[in-house]
Amino acid sequence: MKIAVLGAGALGCAIGSTLTQGGHETWLVDRFAAHVEAMQRDGLLVDSETGSKHVKVRAAMNAAEVGPVDLVVVLVKSFHTDSAMRGALDLVGDKTVVLSLQNGLGHEDVLSEIVGRDRVLAGKTYVGGVLRGPGHIQAGVTGKHTFIGELDGQLTSRAQAIADAFNASGLATTVSNNIMGTMWDKLLINVATGALTGITSLTYGPLYEEPLLKAASLTAVAEAIDVARAAGVELSITDPEDAWDLAAEGLGPAFKTSMLQSLEKGSVTEIDYINGSVVRWGARVGVPTPVNSTLVACIKGIERSMLDRQKEETKA
Repeated sequence: MKIAVLGAGALGCAIGSTLTQGGHETWLVDRFAAHVEAMQRDGLLVDSETGSKHVKVRAAMNAAEVGPVDLVVVLVKSFHTDSAMRGALDLVGDKTVVLSLQNGLGHEDVLSEIVGRDRVLAGKTYVGGVLRGPGHIQAGVTGKHTFIGELDGQLTSRAQAIADAFNASGLATTVSNNIMGTMWDKLLINVATGALTGITSLTYGPLYEEPLLKAASLTAVAEAIDVARAAGVELSITDPEDAWDLAAEGLGPAFKTSMLQSLEKGSVTEIDYINGSVVRWGARVGVPTPVNSTLVACIKGIERSMLDRQKEETKA
């Protein structure tokens, strides 16, 4: 299978290098020039629980270098989905399938507007990764599951073919007939801690020691559960305490959420696709979401302050 990973950050590289080692012609497409050049020159250095090794990967900045593929795995930051996909249409041929494994909700709608809803699959992955530097990642693949599925819940041969290719490469993958429920389950986990850590700058140690923050988390998750139920989504997580506990499962006290990491790097966050998704869906189905609305507003305020400081520093 010819595969392009659109957004070759830590997670994209973890998945892409695994598929490469599985024998698939896998291209890592990214706009970070130093990272792409390092991979082209030296391969990708992958640190994992089994040690470190260099993987000879294919990397490109321009989709035209790659050409049409069988599968595009979209892993760009949520707010880059539209521009990244529109800039990568050279990857899309007559039979190309586009699979989003991004955090949050709503990417499938953005992608559908660009390539057509009939091409789009959705999914969630628990594979992890940290970018150590250009051409160097820490990957967590073993024991981490990925779920994919058709937007309408049908079990199709194309979804199964992708799952088979992933599984044969070492990416534990299941085809779901309720992928929207799976996506909402993952969303609940992100809602539980992401915005709160971004607002407070707390790692998981102190976050989980503060009862007031836990109470805020449980209320935000409860709102999201109410919204999902009103939207007719079938969830496997039905107790806010479960989302709170699952968010910290297997992670140490020094863990930082991606939202906190983004703010510490001076980047905007994916809040619009996480808590913001709860707010938008709540408005659609008539369920109030005051806590999630407040969390979104606070993160937006932090982003505004951060961007204003950056502008002032640029002027100076």
